[in-house]
Amino acid sequence: MDIREMVASITKEILQSMNQEKKKQAPRVLYVFCDSQAHEAFTDHFIHLKNHGVCHDILFLDGETSSWLGMHKIECGGAGKILTADEYAPAPLEVSKDYAGIVIPELDLDNAARIATGLKGTIKAEIVFSALVTGKFVIAGSDVPGIKRADRRTLQTLSLPPAYEKLFQRHVKELEELGIEFAPQKRLAERVVSKLKAQLQKEEAAPAQPALTALDEAEAVFSGKLLTAEWIRSQPELRNTTLHVKKGAIVSPLAHDSMRERGITVSYLGKG
Repeated sequence: MDIREMVASITKEILQSMNQEKKKQAPRVLYVFCDSQAHEAFTDHFIHLKNHGVCHDILFLDGETSSWLGMHKIECGGAGKILTADEYAPAPLEVSKDYAGIVIPELDLDNAARIATGLKGTIKAEIVFSALVTGKFVIAGSDVPGIKRADRRTLQTLSLPPAYEKLFQRHVKELEELGIEFAPQKRLAERVVSKLKAQLQKEEAAPAQPALTALDEAEAVFSGKLLTAEWIRSQPELRNTTLHVKKGAIVSPLAHDSMRERGITVSYLGKG
């Protein structure tokens, strides 16, 4: 290959990777509220998230917080919109897959007990369960009374009796062991931004490697455009085999030397 073609190919690959990074979607989190009025105190949260490039959706659970799910399911109205419940929407267990994390400003005794003991049966419990199982973060408010907003209105009381309060705090410790983080309600958005920044830094620190796709026990495929000795060294299992390289890919001289030392034979795909 002519040196100019080689430089043009490498430059094109770099520009394409930069464009792909630009097109990467912004992270999105889901705020789960007990009812359609609870979110009004969190307007500053949403401004903070927007200013840091984080999208959010809101889920209201009017009358659903403690009920058995039955045939009810949840429907998302899109980024920054409100989620509503109806029989045609995705099940609560599926909701977390579209989000980087879940935020529950107010967790109550009932849901805390269900989640801590591995039970489902409420929308909150199912969303938290699926989020934790799939490795998503869950952040809940720490300065909450443990009694539901609806119960507070009905019973005209603001706190649990000491015995229930002690039980609630015990569940909170169990939830922390499961991986749920707790933070003051007014700091939830800051915690979300901090978590996402840490995840992004971790992803950026991990060097991207071209995919190696095994064809069978004796052969493999290099899907990148520039095969280097460094990449060969990062594949310790690649020995005494045939490495298939896509047509047009560049194999550096040092990569040839490394493959020769390991008994690897190069085969270009698409060549007759």
